[in-house]
Amino acid sequence: MSEYFKPLNENEKSELSDALALITVLIAGADGNFEKEELEWAEKVTHIRSYKLKGEMKSFYEHAEEQFLAKTQYYMDNLPSNVTERSNQIAERLSGLNPILAKLEPATGSKLYKGLISFADHVAKASGGVMGFFSVNAEEGKWIDLPMITPIIFQSDEEE
Repeated sequence: MSEYFKPLNENEKSELSDALALITVLIAGADGNFEKEELEWAEKVTHIRSYKLKGEMKSFYEHAEEQFLAKTQYYMDNLPSNVTERSNQIAERLSGLNPILAKLEPATGSKLYKGLISFADHVAKASGGVMGFFSVNAEEGKWIDLPMITPIIFQSDEEE
């Protein structure tokens, strides 16, 4: 990861990059069924962001992409099969990101927070709805805003 993540130790960086796999398992498995479309779309979004984004977000997604499939499969295989238990364990793990995000510069933390929320939304909308897209079921809706992660709001004084 880039210099934007220097305040973090290796364990914290690993926890951050695991977030995408955990969010994928949380959202894709919220209804008790891991749908192929959701898993494939999560992988695709991670890949696209690894080369489309700039600066600190590019380096974050590049790092996360390296182990994304392996981590996602690991969590699918090793977390409880009971949806409530699995979701609660993932929520607990993701809440551990709060002190990590707080160590980052506010602009970086805010971008990362918004990116995680957007990522969850993409996964949720990957199946169902019109032609398989744009539908969020009630179970996914409960988690889509990642309520266990404290929002980081940053407003720049710079004009765009």
